Amino acid sequence: MNPILVLSPAELAARLDDPTIVVLDGSYYLPAMGRNAEAEYGASRIPGALRFDIDAVKDKANPLPHMLPSPEAFAEAAGALGIDEETLVVAYDGHGLFSAPRVAWTFRTFGSRQVAVLDGGLPAWIAEGRPVETGAPRRPVPTTFRPRFDAAAVASRDDVRTALESGSAQLVDARSASRFAGEEPEPRPGTRSGHMPGARNLHYGAVAPGGRLADADTIRTAMDGAGIEAGRPIVTTCGSGVTAAILSLAFERAGRPARALYDGSWSEWGADPSLPLATGR
Repeated sequence: MNPILVLSPAELAARLDDPTIVVLDGSYYLPAMGRNAEAEYGASRIPGALRFDIDAVKDKANPLPHMLPSPEAFAEAAGALGIDEETLVVAYDGHGLFSAPRVAWTFRTFGSRQVAVLDGGLPAWIAEGRPVETGAPRRPVPTTFRPRFDAAAVASRDDVRTALESGSAQLVDARSASRFAGEEPEPRPGTRSGHMPGARNLHYGAVAPGGRLADADTIRTAMDGAGIEAGRPIVTTCGSGVTAAILSLAFERAGRPARALYDGSWSEWGADPSLPLATGR
């Protein structure tokens, strides 16, 4: 099991010069956020951090957003960053706690043995007065990453449909209550509004308030309040597989880890008129 889930800025700062650690800026922003992750990385980043873009390291043949790449493509990208399967990878983002869990989940799914997320991300780092760097990033020394893909950690559309029909797992949707209920349009054109029949809704902000991961008791209380049953397998989902990883991270901290994450999430399900849909809260 991954020995570390979350590092505080102080914990990362104490180990920043450790050559066995690679810090990754995994920032990703929705179009509505009006932010440019690449430009922000060049303007201000944690010293020595390298860039990992989920919209670049992806299955480029799939029209869905940032779907997982092949193990070979991921291994090539990780190795180019000087990361092997034993490297401690610490992911952060510029929002606080938004896309970094997706980066961490990706590395773990492909076989990284030590992966952590920086709690509070770059905003928390800067708020504590810690140093940042600008300009051209350092050049990593390439290495070899030997992937071990955990297929069971990734749910497909058919897996989700089977789980909903059979009750073999409970789907937990990280989107907002209004999007889940179908009360507002989806941000991606051609995507229906609503949710998978039988899914539960737990907005990621409930387990990561203010960009910080909540404590285990708070997370368990939120899970219980959303009707998530203890002891039953969980599959997390969201709009495109990003904030679902926040739930997966939180559920692991709470001692009730998710079985899998639905990679296609609502961007796949909501765009397919043959799949069932429900609305309302």
